Amino acid sequence: MRSKAEALEIMNIFRKADPNPRCELDFVNAYTLLVAVVLSAQSTDKGVNKATKELFKVADTPQKMLSLGLEQLKSHIKTIGLFNNKAKNIISLSQELVEKYNGQVPDTREQLESLSGVGRKTANVVLNVWFNQPTLAVDTHVMRISHRLDFSQAKTPLEIEQDLLKLLPTEYIKNTNHWLVLFGRYICKAQKPDCPNCPVSRFCHCADKRL
Repeated sequence: MRSKAEALEIMNIFRKADPNPRCELDFVNAYTLLVAVVLSAQSTDKGVNKATKELFKVADTPQKMLSLGLEQLKSHIKTIGLFNNKAKNIISLSQELVEKYNGQVPDTREQLESLSGVGRKTANVVLNVWFNQPTLAVDTHVMRISHRLDFSQAKTPLEIEQDLLKLLPTEYIKNTNHWLVLFGRYICKAQKPDCPNCPVSRFCHCADKRL
């Protein structure tokens, strides 16, 4: 495991390069963020944004999504992987939001995770991005980068999340997901890491490091 001092040094490099990282999903309110994150599972943000550009013009609230209906929703998101199951979950969670929360997206992890198709990662993203809470979503990028930088060698997202929460000061947690995701997306790519342009290369001891 990386020492806290070195982990902090690495995170400071990310912070200096991008002090205010942003989620790359497009959204206009808490509900559209929730829908976008549900759609992003095993899909790219770019692909989700392309599909939701027209969708959110006609369905940016749970009530409007229910009026749109399942089949019309599917036609908007059919380019996204697993769209059939995701569409069913979106219709179900929209109904649950209307019935239980007066059409509003709740601001606690427990309530969010009670919604159809919403797991811990999705809840953490919504809490972080919309409600400005210091939560840490662990996706495939965060898992991979955590392993490569020796932040954690745990095997599950929850264990990695817990390791990162122990390793990093609270003030860094709010942006940690964004920093690691963007780093994994554009520099430390899974198939071909761009080591010559890596700002934290000197901390990396991976066998596939490109000199």
